[in-house]
Amino acid sequence: MQYAEPINNLIRAISRLPGIGEKTATRLALFILNADKEYAAGLADAIASVKEKVSLCPVCMTFSDAATCRICADEQRDPSTVCVVSDYKDMTALESMGAYRGRYHILHGNLAPLKGVGPDEIRIRELVARVEAGGVNEVILATGFDSEGEATSAYLARLLKPYGVMVTRLASGIPVGSYVEFMDGATLGRALDGRREV
Repeated sequence: MQYAEPINNLIRAISRLPGIGEKTATRLALFILNADKEYAAGLADAIASVKEKVSLCPVCMTFSDAATCRICADEQRDPSTVCVVSDYKDMTALESMGAYRGRYHILHGNLAPLKGVGPDEIRIRELVARVEAGGVNEVILATGFDSEGEATSAYLARLLKPYGVMVTRLASGIPVGSYVEFMDGATLGRALDGRREV
């Protein structure tokens, strides 16, 4: 169905969001159109505000509305341990567990040469600068366990080890509550390689 051009423009804008197809974009656009003006104005203000007031923390590269993010500014956090994650969602997942008390570094992606993403397209340079500056004793590589996450982790390990920091990787293997008989060979292999004394 053809809509008035302002509605089509809104549908096109919404459909550019990740995971939003044309049908969902149309439904959301019509919801906004039918909502009261205060809601639409509030949504527009929220979008403008996040673009104006949120920037990257110069230390860890997370999103922040202050000069330094709350985690980097927290003196109770251990600055000598840096957990490297691929994106903001990974950091929030680790934070929700409440057990990690170090700091973070967000890469904003993984190495993916076939997609044109090399070391200069993600925040590796800033991580190396942090390590070079001193005070970092351990770098925990918490990228994903897909091919891109593994490649990024291996690249960072080779890059950082000459600086004399301990480089560790998140353990992987059998999830809690699972049965060995249902695991694939790669998962079982990782679990076996990562076994520890009890």
